[in-house]
Amino acid sequence: LGDVYKRQIFSCPVCGKELKFDERSYKCESGHCFDRSKSGYVNLLTSDKMHSKLPGDNKLMVRARRSFLQKGYYSYLAESLSSIICRHAENGISLIDAGCGEGYYTEEILRSLRENNIKARLGGLDISKSAVDLAAKRKQENIEYAVSSVFHIPAADKSIDISLSVFSPICLEEFYRILRKNGLFYMVIPDTMHLWELKSVIYDRPYENQVKDYLLKGFDLIKAYDLPQRKICLESNEDIMNLFSMTPYYYNTSKADKEKLKDLNFLETVTQFKILVYMKKGEC
Repeated sequence: LGDVYKRQIFSCPVCGKELKFDERSYKCESGHCFDRSKSGYVNLLTSDKMHSKLPGDNKLMVRARRSFLQKGYYSYLAESLSSIICRHAENGISLIDAGCGEGYYTEEILRSLRENNIKARLGGLDISKSAVDLAAKRKQENIEYAVSSVFHIPAADKSIDISLSVFSPICLEEFYRILRKNGLFYMVIPDTMHLWELKSVIYDRPYENQVKDYLLKGFDLIKAYDLPQRKICLESNEDIMNLFSMTPYYYNTSKADKEKLKDLNFLETVTQFKILVYMKKGEC
């Protein structure tokens, strides 16, 4: 298995040295100590990296996303992503899900790796303490969860085989830094028609999603998977509002347009995703 099980996924966010774990805390040889929460995650977001008292999604938004995902609306994406990762993975991998939220995709990936007899150690990080707390409560062995920023990933240089971003902000410099030689970076993004019918309800002039250039500095694109469109049928206002709160439109939509969803109890909308697989190349 190489050295994947010889060390923890995460390193000290203060000095960068290896973190060793006991039942209650993570410690490095320099003496920096980080307590483990009751649910099992560790907070590695240092005060100088925080821009608010409660960064990231709040409890209400996190629970809305968990409720939506647990009903299986995006299970096709989770299964496809897990299958693709297994296709490219070797035995004994380390993987960081950067922007893991409540751990839905992280857990599905681990389950698929196990079914394919691929041994792995996974790490999930998110800047939202509420999200990471729910993720840790899933109690999955071989997944470590930490509160941290994708712009300051607490992992050693060239220590990770796979980095993953599902609808999350990305920091290419950090992903490049933590990945080993020929390490893989998976990015999931919405395709052009994703949630078209939802936008048609909200906006007088709905617009297609703009898919940016695939080129990423420091990485070679090795495969772009265009997942087929799938329609989902939402039969309650709760599910519709939960979906809406997961999208960027939630933050950029006027109060008047949001009101259009208030009494909507049924919605059939298309979902469409891209999964992009990159390999780390030579120095930037």
